[in-house]
Amino acid sequence: MPTLLRAELGDNPVPDLFTGGEWIPMSSPAPRRRSPFSRRKKDDGPRASFRDLLPFLLEHRGVLVWVVVLSIVESVFTLVQPLLIGEVIGRVQVGDALGWLLWGLVAFVLVSAGVGAYQHYLLQRTGTAVVHSSRRSLIRRILHLPISEFDARRTGDLVSRVGTDTTMLYAVLTQGLADSVGNALLFVGAIIAMAFIDPVLLATIVVVIAASVVAVGGLAGRIRVATAAQQERVGELSSGMERAIGSIRTVRAAGATEREQASVEGMAGAAYDAGVRVAKASALVVPIATIAMQVSILAVLGVGGMRVASGAITIASLVTFVMFLFLLIMPLGSAFGAMSSVGQALGALGRIQEVLDLPEEDAADRRSTADLAVAGAETDFRAGDGPDLPYSRAEAPALAFRDVRFRYPEHVSAAHAADAEDGPERDDVLGGVSFEVPRGHRVALVGPSGAGKSTILALIERFYDVTGGSVELGGRDIRDIPRDELRANFGYVEQDAPTLAGTLADNLRLASPDATGAECDAALRAVNLGSVVDRSPLGIDTPVGEDGVMLSGGERQRLAIARALLAAPPILLLDESTSSLDGVNEQRMREAIDAVAEGRTLIVIAHRLSTVVDSDSIVVLEEGRVVGTGTHSELVASTPLYRDLAKHQLLV
Repeated sequence: MPTLLRAELGDNPVPDLFTGGEWIPMSSPAPRRRSPFSRRKKDDGPRASFRDLLPFLLEHRGVLVWVVVLSIVESVFTLVQPLLIGEVIGRVQVGDALGWLLWGLVAFVLVSAGVGAYQHYLLQRTGTAVVHSSRRSLIRRILHLPISEFDARRTGDLVSRVGTDTTMLYAVLTQGLADSVGNALLFVGAIIAMAFIDPVLLATIVVVIAASVVAVGGLAGRIRVATAAQQERVGELSSGMERAIGSIRTVRAAGATEREQASVEGMAGAAYDAGVRVAKASALVVPIATIAMQVSILAVLGVGGMRVASGAITIASLVTFVMFLFLLIMPLGSAFGAMSSVGQALGALGRIQEVLDLPEEDAADRRSTADLAVAGAETDFRAGDGPDLPYSRAEAPALAFRDVRFRYPEHVSAAHAADAEDGPERDDVLGGVSFEVPRGHRVALVGPSGAGKSTILALIERFYDVTGGSVELGGRDIRDIPRDELRANFGYVEQDAPTLAGTLADNLRLASPDATGAECDAALRAVNLGSVVDRSPLGIDTPVGEDGVMLSGGERQRLAIARALLAAPPILLLDESTSSLDGVNEQRMREAIDAVAEGRTLIVIAHRLSTVVDSDSIVVLEEGRVVGTGTHSELVASTPLYRDLAKHQLLV
């Protein structure tokens, strides 16, 4: 690691004369911010079918096979019990000895109960495993989504899909779906046995059962739609709570606690209303099943009593038939419950599948690393003065924008425009931007808010791809370089760089997982965070709190810079990285960056021109276009916009 400058810095912020303190997020269309309370119009929610559930189930097919086998065994033992009871009643009526029948009946009951208990355990375990595997799939996909998806979606809603929606899948296995084979066998076996005992009695209940099955089947669709809507509302509630808690200090200071409470309670009310609709649809299943059971029993007892009186069947046959009726009702009730739970699970699965169907960010890479190596075989891979750059042509600039045009994807623009209050935003964020960044040089980007400065860094990092023109790294189109390899060449410090919950070392090792404790300590002292390290006996293992709440704004910013410096990349991208420092400490920070950045390429976004007047080149942007390029003195003479900015900041 290069020798690092050590100095004492403070945290007194300086008012931003250029923007009046307004900050535009880098990866969002400027200057809109989407309201967390807005809702996208949908039909009846994302759709899913049982086929979408199969991959999660087949992942555990070995255990499910055992569940099916045990279910069949339990069904066989259960079907034998009414026959044994009928035989016992018949022998008692004629005074014959029971012999092995009674012990055999007890044995069948015990074995059936034991098999059922083990099957229940396997179902519970498999249900938990399905939830776990679905969560893993969602976590992997969400963390690999393109940045545009995060800009268009609410964080709380994505979190809700990982937590609440996946839990709904648990009911699919634990409420009768996985043992459907055993239930089907029990149902069919009971029907066959009842047909042999008395076809007339069987005919009296078939109509009732058929009508109840049709009714519950119709309700399953309503339950799925209602559940999808409920999960949407729960996702919105999660987003609202995350917003309120994340900005609780600002809310309290603004005296807006009651308004925030009312807003979040409104979301909770919407979730409640959606839950009531699910409850209403599900509640109809219970009376339908109850009525079907009661009508069937009454019909069997009434008709069966008359047939016993007429001598058509015996009392033992009637008792056996009634027991088979209960065995028929058991899988029927289980099927009704499964239809309800599966309907709810498919509603949640639709939201899960919606995310799993989204393409990963890496899917947009056009060619593999092997292809790139072949394509670059004839080029000079020496980077020149600075550290090596991949696929670099000899004498090519470190970075170059060639007539770059960019507009945000429709789903991002639509999400941010939903609550726009100041008219439509322009279509093109960048319109024909061209400039070069020579190796080892420092280039500054300046201009009014919304001019496209942060968007340029987003395009360099390939958070988005250009819609026209090209961005080149060492003479190669960055779209021809896999994202991971591309980003390894940049140290990127956002204007409002997040501080991760954990320790100082955890934050530093995010980009340099193999960094030693000594290297972490040196990086922190290089950005004058030595006092933070020394004020706790834990040193670099000092916790920073949620969102870095235990650090000041300036300390959080310096920690982000230390993270980038520790990785020592060929190119540093700094988005107003000294905005939280006062003038004296800003100068010391610049000296620290200069020491580490020697021989490296820097692209700096600045609102305070005093921080970039000594840059090798300054690019002036206005409304997505380059209106001037040159040194400070050249731009003061040639570019009216820059001259006005310099006058306002007392630099001319």
